[in-house]
Amino acid sequence: MYNKSMDKVQEKKYYYSEIFHSIQGEGHYTGVPTAWIRFFLCNLQCNGFGQIDPTNPDTYELPFEDFDVDSVKRVEDLPVWEKGCDSSYTWAKKFKGLMGHETPTVLANKLVDIMKNDNNPEGLFLHPITKQRQHLCFTGGEPLMATGQFATVGIYEELERQGNLPSSMTFETNGTQKIREPFKEWVKRIKEEVFFSCSPKLFTVSGEQGDKAIKPEIVAEYHDLSRFGQLKFVVGSNDREWEEMESVIDRFRKAGVTWPVWVMPTGAREEEQKEGAGKVAEKAFKRGYNVAARVHVYLFGNAIGT
Repeated sequence: MYNKSMDKVQEKKYYYSEIFHSIQGEGHYTGVPTAWIRFFLCNLQCNGFGQIDPTNPDTYELPFEDFDVDSVKRVEDLPVWEKGCDSSYTWAKKFKGLMGHETPTVLANKLVDIMKNDNNPEGLFLHPITKQRQHLCFTGGEPLMATGQFATVGIYEELERQGNLPSSMTFETNGTQKIREPFKEWVKRIKEEVFFSCSPKLFTVSGEQGDKAIKPEIVAEYHDLSRFGQLKFVVGSNDREWEEMESVIDRFRKAGVTWPVWVMPTGAREEEQKEGAGKVAEKAFKRGYNVAARVHVYLFGNAIGT
């Protein structure tokens, strides 16, 4: 065990929406086989995504609000919403009944089970055939909410006990949550790479106000804790979004965050992305930013569980 104070963490149950095995579709680890756990809970809603005017809530269409949750039995049966947050089921209270609720030990075992197949019958992160280590990604919702931080340490401890660890782990975060002491101590202790994939939510794209969504001083804490990370922005091709993005990047740079920037086109589905992906990519590479194609959208249609 990590320390005696973590005993209660191992005993407590945590809400999650999905555990699945796919590839990483965005940023630095694109294409790498990855085991995912998607925690339930987020401090942001991002209802402006996909809206005609993300900055005007009076014009929003939010299909998830009208969805009859009693019409489905599993998270996997939910549709992909093109307006509002495409993973609103990970924070909206109406979907909580669809969530799983388990201890870190059970969650760790579920991650192992989801990786099992004919080529990897024991569900090992070190693949028995290729000898390549698969990745582990914590996402949400917001995985760095306090509950997510505690659950993460507990999950790692169980995988460590089993001798079945990834070589690296990503936290897909909005970059607004302070790091709690047990999590901080854990990151400092382990030898595996902890990668912070910070996706600040722009007002002109998500509708989230900057004072709530943009926290350079918080991301600087992540940066000081681990040198591995990236800043990841979802934008369209209009100048207003790019002006805000570059202003935000400047604030992160002044806070000491030196991680590379990845730019991704807006759109929950392939058809939406194709409309502006070329323009977004051209703007990005001409400015020296990396381009993320969101590969999982093209391969799997952004379906839940991919």
